[in-house]
Amino acid sequence: MKASEDDGGRASQGLQKLGLCVLCGLPAAGKSTFARALGHRLRQERNWAVGIIAYDDVMPDAFPDEASARPLPSQWKLLRQELLKYLEGFLMAVISQCPMSPPPNRTEAMWENFITCLKDQDLISSAVLEAQSSYLLTKIAVSRSFVLILDDNFYYQSMRYEVYQLARKYSLGFCQLFLDCPLETCLQRNGLRSRTLPAETIHLMGRKIEKPNPEKNAWEHNSLTIQSPECSSEVSLEVNDLLLTALENPVKYVEDNMQKKETDRIICSANVLHQADQTLRRIVSQAMKEAKEEHVLPYNLKRLAEDLNKLKAEFLEDLRQENNKKYLCFQQISDISDIISFFHYEKDNIVQRYFSKQH
Repeated sequence: MKASEDDGGRASQGLQKLGLCVLCGLPAAGKSTFARALGHRLRQERNWAVGIIAYDDVMPDAFPDEASARPLPSQWKLLRQELLKYLEGFLMAVISQCPMSPPPNRTEAMWENFITCLKDQDLISSAVLEAQSSYLLTKIAVSRSFVLILDDNFYYQSMRYEVYQLARKYSLGFCQLFLDCPLETCLQRNGLRSRTLPAETIHLMGRKIEKPNPEKNAWEHNSLTIQSPECSSEVSLEVNDLLLTALENPVKYVEDNMQKKETDRIICSANVLHQADQTLRRIVSQAMKEAKEEHVLPYNLKRLAEDLNKLKAEFLEDLRQENNKKYLCFQQISDISDIISFFHYEKDNIVQRYFSKQH
């Protein structure tokens, strides 16, 4: 992905430099405001192409049956995976400098939001090639260094790892910006919004959020934590350096040795399965303890236990299966911590349903 550039940020020879930047943090931490300011600065000072994909703007109207309804947690997971496919299609179009075609299976409302988001930032043309139902990319999208900023909570590392996998698949730059904002500040800001989240949702995210950990995860080494709100010149320089480093050092796609991969899988699968079984048992036990402390009714406690144990069994079955996975089919498991993160995400979705019945 190397390319030499002139002062305007345009690729003068070679391939275009492309990068994915994950902007994460609690709801109301100031991510969207930060993203807009960052995008404006990069366009003005570096003449880069910048795309900002705010998940809340693209996803919430995908289920318009009720004006105030929001998708269920399980639907959100499917929508996130679908949106990742949209992003991949757009990136493929930018890399190949070809028109972008809509995916055959899509949620029309979300797809329209995604297209509108790209049009509003002058990344695709308003003209549609009707014969192919394709969208033309603008000159801006294919002629300059391009950073795509994904604005979402990304509170589990597994959510961010999916984006890293996309960067690795196409040898793109990758970095993370974490806005570290006090919980009370987020709650106050959330209360001032026209569309508020339940306070208990923000409290839950505050307890569960997994901040970038470069010391533990090598793939997170291009990460920066920013105390929000903080917009000093020093922070701006740090952010610029992070983005430049990401663009200049795209993630390497390593061709797997299939035979070695299969051998390693067989050797470690038994150990991973045993570790997962023990750990998931402890997580279920802790969840049940918390439910009792929240005075969940005995009948609901029994149903909660059944649901959590079923979830645990399905996760373990996913680990045993090479194909036909239910929960881990979209994931590449690198170690036991990934499995735990995915399980926590699904477990929280189940627990929240029972807690909400108490109120």
